Amino acid sequence: QVQLVESGGGLVQPGGSLRLSCAVRGSTTSATAMGWYRQAPGKQRELVTRITTGGTTNYADSVKGRFTISRDNAKNTVYLQMNSLQPEDTAVYYCNTWPYALWNWGQGTQVTVSS
Repeated sequence: QVQLVESGGGLVQPGGSLRLSCAVRGSTTSATAMGWYRQAPGKQRELVTRITTGGTTNYADSVKGRFTISRDNAKNTVYLQMNSLQPEDTAVYYCNTWPYALWNWGQGTQVTVSS
């Protein structure tokens, strides 16, 4: 069974940066497109960004130019570099396959942007 382990979240001031990691256990990141999703309080989970097996990336308009997704297939890990964080980025961040979330969701990692 595939296990997703997200980490790297925390409390950061507006304008700050964080780097999230998603470790995939029981499968290989090289075999599937991966995405980062987030769920803010009272809102539905949404796709933030995704990366294909070939390395093509796409971003939600709200994070374009601020977030960068990458993958290290040797480590079975997907990363999300988040810069210029804003309060509206506050959410629990998850990774999963894209375009369909085929694996069980991990626990996510909380990102809180606040002064």
